[in-house]
Amino acid sequence: MQDSVRLKSFELFPQDIADVDVNLLHALTLSVGWPHRPNDIELMRRAGKGIVAVDGIGRVFGSAMWFPHGADFATIGLVITVPRTQAQGGGRWLMDHVFSQCGSRRLSLNATKAAYGLYHSLGFTKEGVVQLYDGEVSWDGRSLPHLDGRIEGLTAESIREIMPLDLAAFGVDRERLLRLLAEVSTLRVLRRHDRIVGYSMCREFGRGHVIGPIVASNDADAIHLAAVHMEALQGRFARVDTRSQGAFAEFLTRSGLAAGEAVTSMWKGRPFLNEVAGNPIVYGLASHSFN
Repeated sequence: MQDSVRLKSFELFPQDIADVDVNLLHALTLSVGWPHRPNDIELMRRAGKGIVAVDGIGRVFGSAMWFPHGADFATIGLVITVPRTQAQGGGRWLMDHVFSQCGSRRLSLNATKAAYGLYHSLGFTKEGVVQLYDGEVSWDGRSLPHLDGRIEGLTAESIREIMPLDLAAFGVDRERLLRLLAEVSTLRVLRRHDRIVGYSMCREFGRGHVIGPIVASNDADAIHLAAVHMEALQGRFARVDTRSQGAFAEFLTRSGLAAGEAVTSMWKGRPFLNEVAGNPIVYGLASHSFN
């Protein structure tokens, strides 16, 4: 792996993402049209590790992050190369550094259409499609399925109560990430016979709010866990990223959210998705980077 890379008339060097001014990282996301705010990037830096590509005078030309979950798995995100370096090997060089840091961990990521070819060439395999739904919430509060159980709030201090459910759905222990998200999120759970059978979080992100993660065992439960946040966001911009179709996706559309860009879930090492009918699954992603 090269410590530096020369792309036409300038040379780029790796720098720890923790040491870079967040405003420079924000400018990088704006350059590719991503919605991240500085606070969103700061949360990502708390959750993960990564590098940026800088030139000799400190200008930022790219970034790549990875988010460890236990000792043998990580998700990858915030992989950005500025337009003038995209076709010159900058993305591959950034990913080589990520691979070096991740070691033997198995990996998962969500690839944009522009980056899909790069990840495929690096040995990632397609596993699913994530559809972005976003827009101004205009749900009228009607047409909900029967609620089997009760929706309650949960404090960040009680976050361990949802860990067994999340482990069953996600397949890997991500307690550290969920604790970080709980610090900045509204958390709701669905209890049935005094047992938590689903949960959802909602936090500020980008242009408004993101509802996710959402974990449930069926569409009806997932709809209620999204709806409780939709009710609080009436007239405001919201986003849900989901691999689910059918009734859950139809509810998002009825709520005023329109289908936008889709990304491709990919794995390297061994398949990641852990979806079994009737068991808890991830209906709403925490983010493209966190999964």
